Amino acid sequence: MLEADPRGLSALLAGWFQGAGPYETGLVELALSSLAPADALREVALPFEGTQASFVAGLRTHTQAPTLRGQWEPIAQALAELDAEGTDVIVDAGALGYPGSPGPVLASADVTLLTLRSSLPSLAGARPWADVVVRESLWRNPGLLLVGEKRPYTGREIAASLSLPLMAQVAWDPKGAEFYSQGSRQPGSFETSKYVRSLNAAVATLQTVLAHHRTLEVRA
Repeated sequence: MLEADPRGLSALLAGWFQGAGPYETGLVELALSSLAPADALREVALPFEGTQASFVAGLRTHTQAPTLRGQWEPIAQALAELDAEGTDVIVDAGALGYPGSPGPVLASADVTLLTLRSSLPSLAGARPWADVVVRESLWRNPGLLLVGEKRPYTGREIAASLSLPLMAQVAWDPKGAEFYSQGSRQPGSFETSKYVRSLNAAVATLQTVLAHHRTLEVRA
């Protein structure tokens, strides 16, 4: 996983790791490395203990974001190389519209998801970006990731309003989400909760979507 939020924060270090460890290496070191970007990615990636997964920590401060403007294209190419080798890559691009936003990474991703809630403020904030994505064909395979359907709008209503396909949904469960976002203690029956089931369903759906798009690209 690559944290690419231009606002200058690491949700993983602050949330999942509860701020227990200092920033050791991450996106800044990746950008400054003299190694080829693909090799630099492997150098700066930190492991999730007990798994085969790893992550690249985000910026330390938003003031570093503009220095990455010329780096996102080679980073996008390096991520594509990892993907070709069979390594799945998830990029958290954070909020859109900030200086240093990883535009080339979003544009070249196999699937790029605009994430929003089903509330009116969230829908209003997402609409200008959805309009640009659709009008300018900004992303290869754009879609929506909806958090908390029917609060108050349905996924179908939101997809129709934004003219983007609804690709996955996550259940509304602030307490469950705090386990990942804030490092809180697991709620009871967490692994069988509606929230975790929705995460697993979203992963399965996106894997199917990715496989479909890759098949179409091979045929083309």
